[in-house]
Amino acid sequence: MNWLIRALSSSLGKKYVMGITGLLLCGFLITHLAGNLLLFVGAEEFNHYAHTLHEQKALLAVAEVGLFVLFVAHLILAVVTTWENKSARKQDYDVNQSKQGTPLLTFFPHNWMWITGVIVLGFILLHLVDFRLGIRNPGPEGEEPFDKAVRLLRDPITFCAYIAGVIVLGFHLSHGFSSAFQSLGLSHPKYNKFIKCAGTSFAVIVAVGFASFPLWAVLFQ
Repeated sequence: MNWLIRALSSSLGKKYVMGITGLLLCGFLITHLAGNLLLFVGAEEFNHYAHTLHEQKALLAVAEVGLFVLFVAHLILAVVTTWENKSARKQDYDVNQSKQGTPLLTFFPHNWMWITGVIVLGFILLHLVDFRLGIRNPGPEGEEPFDKAVRLLRDPITFCAYIAGVIVLGFHLSHGFSSAFQSLGLSHPKYNKFIKCAGTSFAVIVAVGFASFPLWAVLFQ
C-alpha cells in the first residue's frame, strides 16, 4: 500500500488514480448498459438475466463493494483536486478581476465537471433508492425485475430524473473520458483528436442508451 500512499500524496499521483478510477467506472457503465438492453428483448430474457445475476450473491457483493470503493475514491479525489486547482488559480482569478472589474467567468470544463459530477451523484442516489433499495417507491412482493423496471421508469419523478441525469452524465463523460487519458500521461498531439472524438462518442452512446429506457417504458409499455 506504500505506493498508493505515495501516489495520493502528490498532485500528479491523485490525478493518475482519478484517471484510473474514472476509466474503470466507464467500463461499469458499458456493462450496466449492455445488461439493461435486454429490456428491449423481452420480459423473459431480462428476468433470466436479473435472476442469474442476483443468484451470484458472493460475486455480486464483491462487485458492489469494489464499485462503491471506486466511486468514493473518484469522488474524494475530485473534491481534493478541485480544491487544490481552485487554490492554485485563486491569484490568477484575482488578477483578472482587477483588470476587468468583474469576476472571471468560470464555466470551463474543469469547473462544470465538478457541477455535473454533483448532479450525477444525486441521480445515482435516487437510482439506488428506487432500484436497489426500493425505499421511495416499493412494489408488490415477488415482483419480477422486468415489471419493476417498467413501473419505476414510468414514475414521473424517476422518468424526469433519469432523463436529466443521463444527459448531465453525458456532458460529464464527454470531457472526463479524454481527461482520464491526459491524467494517465497518455496525451499526445497525434492521438488527442481521436481520444476526444472517442470520448464524445462514448458519452453520446451512454447518454442515449440510458435515456432510451424511460422513453421506451412510457411510450411502448
